[in-house]
Amino acid sequence: MKRNLIHIAAATATCVVALAMATPKAWAKKKVQPTKVAPVKTLSYNDKRRFDYFFLEAVKQENIGNYASALDLMNHCLAINPNAAEVYFMQAPYYVQLKKDSLALACLEKAATLRPDNSTFTERLGQFYINSGNFDKAIQTYEKLTANTKETGNSDALNVLMQLYGRQKDFNGVLKTLNKIELVNGITEETTLQKVRAYEMLDDKTSAFKALKQLCDDHPNDVNYKLMLGNWLMQNQKEADAHKIFTAVLAEDPDNTFAQASLYDYYRAKNNDAMATQLRDKMLISPKTDNETKLSIMKQVVQESERTGGDSTAVLALFDKIISANPNDGNMAELKAAYMSVKNMPDSLVNNALRQVVAVAPENTGARLQLIQSLWKKQRWDEILTLSKQAQAYTPEEMVFYYFEGMANYQIDKKDQALDAFKRGVSQINPKSDKEIVAEFYELMGEILYQKKQYKEAFAAYDSCLQWKPDKASCLNNYAYYLGEQGKDLDKAEAMSYKAIKNEPNNGTYLDTYAWLLFLKKRYAEAQVYIEQALKNDSTSLKSKVVLEHAGDIYAMNGDTKKAIEYWNMALKQGADKAVINRKIKMKKP
Repeated sequence: MKRNLIHIAAATATCVVALAMATPKAWAKKKVQPTKVAPVKTLSYNDKRRFDYFFLEAVKQENIGNYASALDLMNHCLAINPNAAEVYFMQAPYYVQLKKDSLALACLEKAATLRPDNSTFTERLGQFYINSGNFDKAIQTYEKLTANTKETGNSDALNVLMQLYGRQKDFNGVLKTLNKIELVNGITEETTLQKVRAYEMLDDKTSAFKALKQLCDDHPNDVNYKLMLGNWLMQNQKEADAHKIFTAVLAEDPDNTFAQASLYDYYRAKNNDAMATQLRDKMLISPKTDNETKLSIMKQVVQESERTGGDSTAVLALFDKIISANPNDGNMAELKAAYMSVKNMPDSLVNNALRQVVAVAPENTGARLQLIQSLWKKQRWDEILTLSKQAQAYTPEEMVFYYFEGMANYQIDKKDQALDAFKRGVSQINPKSDKEIVAEFYELMGEILYQKKQYKEAFAAYDSCLQWKPDKASCLNNYAYYLGEQGKDLDKAEAMSYKAIKNEPNNGTYLDTYAWLLFLKKRYAEAQVYIEQALKNDSTSLKSKVVLEHAGDIYAMNGDTKKAIEYWNMALKQGADKAVINRKIKMKKP
């Protein structure tokens, strides 16, 4: 028999019950209530001995994985005692494994019928009904299971029962079950709120109010319950009563954020814009208001301004007012910068806002990256270097800042400093590192090392790049071209170059590399095919002189001297080395 786990999960979003219909072995290990074998007194001494022998042998076979043998032995047990509930219970998971769910259900129903006092048997039956989608039967079963709630204290089963009633939209059943849960656990905020929701689904506003009022009366010193009641009253068009509660709470605790927010909603609902704005600004400016509430209110302000076509200067003025009163509030500064970006304000203003964010919250990676990317377009290399180095002190694991430091140094021709930045970046590599950025680091290191004529180290860096991203076309192309320049591993170079043009078949630079490698391997006819494709696809003027010179060399070796001289002259006009080209034209060969 296949020894795999079988999990039974509840088939409803509102009733998440983890069922344990696993292998027979896993099921049997679940701790159950001590049980007596019901038919013991009806068995003769010999039959009881035989039953015990077969039953224990079945357990033994099951423990060593011989499930088929175990099932046969259980059938022997039932032949001796057909009313042995524990045998039916143990048979059920075997039938589940055999995909004979009807037999498994029959076994569980038999076990629960024979031993109605065994909560494990009853609960497993209820779980099986849930898994099969028979929720009415599941409710009946869990009702039996929780009948003596005071004695058993089975709050888990009661919670399942409540969810089952909720799924069936039987809210009277939900309320009845919640009353049982309160007998076990006492009255709690959670059960009260669940009752309120059930009463509201039954459109019983009076009972919902009484439940919340009782919660307040039971906890007279907890203002949160008072505010909860006030908000419920607001939602049910009893604004005057809600207002009394909010003002009473604020009279005792003037800085209570939740009471202020509730009163703010009250003023908005009553269209009292002046009072709403006054209270809103008070909350936004106060250092006692938590950041989450401030951000929520300010986002609401932005959304309303956008919806009504409001003046962005008023929104920005409010941002400035808040930040001025709370200069260390990095979250508000970041929201201001985001708002300015969305409104397409000038880069200089957005960048100043981002600088403010970074100054207050230097660990804010998102704002710092946005600022660096904006400065990159303006080639502000010095500030980019400063921002990147600062970031490394706060978030040393973020490789992207070593990348920007290295690239900024490279742009100002500080290759040694660039190489150092990239090396420090790769020292942060871990198994979770982004493959794209790691490969980029090694490729850039390879480029710099090659320029520094450290060829062995350059090729090692390219190898590392390809280990992380074997199909990185730019690395494959450059690595292949440089091997060609060095006259090394031309077969390897050709293979890499071919892989690059397979990835990007219309890239003129890659086609030129492949043509040149074929030329170096003296496969001139093939080289001409690819150099023609390179010329057709070459759109980069910086590279065209190289492609044109290569074309001249390839045509010359294919015997077309006239075409070769034509291409050499074109390369000369594009800035190719005069001495080299003139020599080729004079000699009529590369």
